[in-house]
Amino acid sequence: MPDAVQLPDAPPQSGMTAALVLADGSVFWGYGAGAAGAAVGEVCFNTSMTGYQEILTDPSYAAQIITFTFPHIGNVGANFEDVEAQNAAARGLVLRDPITEPSNFRAVSHLHDWLASHNLIAVTGVDTRRLTRRIRLGGAPNGVVCHAPDGQFDIPALYEQAKAWPGLEGMDLAKDVSCTQTYSWDQTRWSLGEGYGRQDATSPHIVAIDYGLKHNIARSLATEGARVTVVPATATAEDVMAHKPDGIFLSNGPGDPAATGVYAVPVIQELLGTGLPLFGICLGHQMLALALGAKTSKMHQGHRGANHPVKDLRTGKVEITSMNHGFTVDLDSLPGGVEATHISLFDGTLCGLELKDRPVFSVQHHPEASPGPQDSHYLFTRFLEMVKSNA
Repeated sequence: MPDAVQLPDAPPQSGMTAALVLADGSVFWGYGAGAAGAAVGEVCFNTSMTGYQEILTDPSYAAQIITFTFPHIGNVGANFEDVEAQNAAARGLVLRDPITEPSNFRAVSHLHDWLASHNLIAVTGVDTRRLTRRIRLGGAPNGVVCHAPDGQFDIPALYEQAKAWPGLEGMDLAKDVSCTQTYSWDQTRWSLGEGYGRQDATSPHIVAIDYGLKHNIARSLATEGARVTVVPATATAEDVMAHKPDGIFLSNGPGDPAATGVYAVPVIQELLGTGLPLFGICLGHQMLALALGAKTSKMHQGHRGANHPVKDLRTGKVEITSMNHGFTVDLDSLPGGVEATHISLFDGTLCGLELKDRPVFSVQHHPEASPGPQDSHYLFTRFLEMVKSNA
């Protein structure tokens, strides 16, 4: 039998009010910020240097605890505009330094207050280099982040909670973050001095299936001149086609694509039969691949950051991209008639595909770049050009 895990009874220093407890018994002590309480999830890391507010509200982070490798989190404060969903989907966050005081003309609140208002638990003062190395070598572990203002912890109970959590593999989370009713979207991308704009186009009409849709994806579609209608993850093909779309978009989202695909893949397969242009991003890319007969698998540590090099196999061009995913489409499983278009230069995983005989394509990375570089924004232009030429 394996040796019993030795768990600490109390923090190593007085005044410590937070801890991250992993399912292997590791404990990372620190100081609490944001909401008090405890939350369980998969512990990952993100290497982005900007956009912490966008990251924390990205629905793709549902059931995850985010370790920020950049130490100065909080320096631009928080505002009401830089969000990717109305509610934060992440379970909590881990930081190296105390939350930085805001120093930005757009800030309306301290990040600590924003975290508390969104029920997000933070632990600061953690050796995030050590934790990131742990994730890189051992894979993304399950863990519990806990903020106890009184400094009192039940570490054995937190450890048991982390061990009992089943993990993201096999978990359908799209239903948890998707809209529940159909709605129209007309907001365009933000610009300095003007904020967000409005799109009043009546066509082309894009129907976006919301598996965890980021606001900036919808904004990017609207900025390209589209009228956008958003439908829930559980919408049927008949629901989608009732809106008379000119093109169909499959959104990003959290969880295991195979689990969400139980109900989403048959719908996507029906929509492929319509001949309409179709574009997928992230989870939408993965489920499109499943609908075409490919396979997906859980990654060792996933890709999360705004500095990921992706090669376009047709042009040889390398794009620096934003990524956030823990599952991947197995490159070797692509069936005939489906061509790989992009690969990651970090590990060679598939980052894009297209059909040879229909206007259908998808990418693993995030061309809406929120946060991140805008090298891949042209993909929205390409999609709308497909839609217009297909009309």
